[in-house]
Parts: sequence; structure tokens; C-alpha cells
Amino acid sequence: MILRVFAAVVLFAATHAFAAEPVALTGRALGTTWTVKFLQPAPPLNPATLTARISATLERLEQQFSTYRPNSELSRFNLARTTDWITVSPELARVAADSRALSVLTGGAFDATIFPLVDLWGFGPQRRSGPTPSAAEISAARARTDFRRLESRAAPPALRKTSADLAADFSSMAKGFAADTVAAQLSALGSTDHYVQIGGDIATVGTRPWRVAIEQPTASSAPLAQAFHLTGQALSTSGDAHNSFTHAGRRYGHILDPRTGEPVASPLASVSVIAPTCAQSSARATALFVLGPDAGFALAVRERWSALFLIREGPSFTARPTPEFTRTAR
Repeated sequence: MILRVFAAVVLFAATHAFAAEPVALTGRALGTTWTVKFLQPAPPLNPATLTARISATLERLEQQFSTYRPNSELSRFNLARTTDWITVSPELARVAADSRALSVLTGGAFDATIFPLVDLWGFGPQRRSGPTPSAAEISAARARTDFRRLESRAAPPALRKTSADLAADFSSMAKGFAADTVAAQLSALGSTDHYVQIGGDIATVGTRPWRVAIEQPTASSAPLAQAFHLTGQALSTSGDAHNSFTHAGRRYGHILDPRTGEPVASPLASVSVIAPTCAQSSARATALFVLGPDAGFALAVRERWSALFLIREGPSFTARPTPEFTRTAR
């Protein structure tokens, strides 16, 4: 899951020496804010009309992916108690397939069928009150979590559970996928240089460099850990600095490890990933955060992913970039 706090972290739109200044549009969708910046093509796009079209696109995607809407496409799939194929939108089928591929690569550290655990810990539509889940509750929810029990097909698009009580949550990829979708929409309308940000996920298209920054997740002035330019790439940050709760003196973050059924406990403060698409950067950032500063870093290096790990060391942070991040984040 992607922290909303990083929406502010990475929203430094380019102040580069270009003759044309970008048009900026903003709105709310998917439980967060969105920002689009673009250079006007010829003929120019009407900002009001474009805002309405972007809003409609994001509304459609939210109706597909939301676990907060009881009548969304995903909620209906989750509630269905059948192991038959269920027809879904091409977008939902594609994200499910991409999620499974990352689950295989990470040995289950990334798992879209984690919704029973998300719900149990109170990080979903139903907030939890009272004590933390018991070992028996966690074990029961884990028994309903296994990416291998969720199948997808592209033609015709459909999903199938091999266990009827399986329930999915694609939020670790959906906002990034939405940013990619809006970016593709802008390209189809003639824009060749643009920046799309949804929450903490950013997609850029074109040759214009867009200046972004990664913040240290602190409650104070939050000094920058890294500032650089994105050109035709995507950036996402995953961390647990703000979406958390404290019980009996212990802090519990919202990013859960599907292998243990509990919130991730590691010295990692955040992981930021640069990738060709925002769906990739978003999901990879979450997977690497779950894997932690050692196994996650090793996987990122092996796969030649561009990633920056921020590691807590007492009151301060240490930034640990992969070789690919050092090469690409300039």
C-alpha cells in the first residue's frame, strides 16, 4: 500500500528552463488527490473539459478496484461464494495477472489476496477497535490468503477463486495503474509531455524532465533524502509513517506481511522505486518494503530495479540506493 503522505513529498513539478509553462489540473479520486501537469498540444486541450474526462476515468477505475464501495466490481467479486469464472473488466483482469507475477517473483511477500488480513487489522473499510488480533484470528485470516488460489484470464477477461472465501485487494497497484491510465489518456488526446500524480504515485511521459523529491518520513521539517528528475518514467514510494495505530505502547503500520499475517516490523522507513510504468513502481515499492532492507535490497539489485531504501537508525535515516537508482535518479 502506498502512503498518502508522499503525495506532498514527490510533488515538485519541473521548474526547468522551458519556454512553455505546463497547465496544472487537480482533483480528488481513489481516496486521495490527483494532479496533472501537461504542455498544451496543438490544437490545445480545454482544461475544464479535460478535468471532467480525467475525473470520469478515475471514477470508472474506482468503481472497478475499490474495496470501500460495496457495489464495486472487486467488492462483488470478493463477496461471491463460487469457484466459477466471473467476468470482470479487462483492467481488473490485467492487474490481477500482473499482481500474481510479482507474487511469484517475491515468494509471496506481495500478495493481492491479502484483504482478509487488511480487514482483520482494521486498515480496510472497517476500522478495528479494541485489542490487536489474536494469534487464532491471524491464523484464520492467513488461511484465506494465498495468491495461488486466484486465477485470471485475459480473453474473455475473468477471475476465478479456487477457494470460495478468497478476497483480493489491489490497492498496492491500483493507484499506479490509474496514473498510467490517465497518462495514456493524455497521450491519446495529443499531449506529448505530461506528469500525472495520484497520491504518492507519479507517471511521466515525454522528454521534459519533471523535478521530484523523496522526503524523509518524519513529523518535523522532513528534510529531503533525494531530489532528481523524472523523464518518461514512473516513481512510487511505500512506507508506513502515517497510516498506523499504537496499542499497548507498540506502533503498527498498515503495510502487512502476508507471510506472517502481521504488520511489517523492520528498520525500513520507506522504499521508493523508479520503473517504466507506475503500476510497476507502485507494486514493487510495496513488495520491497515487505521484504525488508536486506532481502528487498538483494532482490532489487538482482532484478536491476531502481530503488531507494530509507533505513531508520535511531533518530536519523540512512539512504541506501541500488546501483540502478544511482544511475537513473539524476
